[in-house]
Amino acid sequence: MLRNALGKTFRFLGYTVQYGCIAHCAFEYLGGIVVCSGPSMEPTIQNSDVVFSENLSRHFCCIRKGDIVIVKSPNDPKSNICKRVIGLEGDKVCTSNPSDFLKSHSYVPKGHVWLEGDNLRNSTDSRCYGPVPYGLIRGRICLKIWPLNDFGFLRASPNSHRFLDD
Repeated sequence: MLRNALGKTFRFLGYTVQYGCIAHCAFEYLGGIVVCSGPSMEPTIQNSDVVFSENLSRHFCCIRKGDIVIVKSPNDPKSNICKRVIGLEGDKVCTSNPSDFLKSHSYVPKGHVWLEGDNLRNSTDSRCYGPVPYGLIRGRICLKIWPLNDFGFLRASPNSHRFLDD
């Protein structure tokens, strides 16, 4: 009887560890559900919108200009932020605010990306903390799940004029 109970307990623990490892790998490498908060990505993503973030793009270096990504915050590594990729390594980016009379530009260093929120007037982004290391990218948002009336792929940036091609 004791042997039977121990056998069932160890089998249960084995399955728990096994399925826990599978779930960890799925969330770490495939993707997951994310609830976005804050006004920095409005109007594209509103406060409390639920999105799906896929993680394969970051592993295969498939992040492109215009993608919306989930990133470990350079200011607070315990939190994640949601921003749009404006520039990749070697790209020339506008580093000034939209209201600045004189525009300043810089180049994104190797191994970094330039991130900005769609709501430029209410976003703490690369204009404040500079280029972000590629390694801080956690995933790429590809689908809005909630609210249901907004379900689908995300729309283009309202600030596409800030993407420089030279």
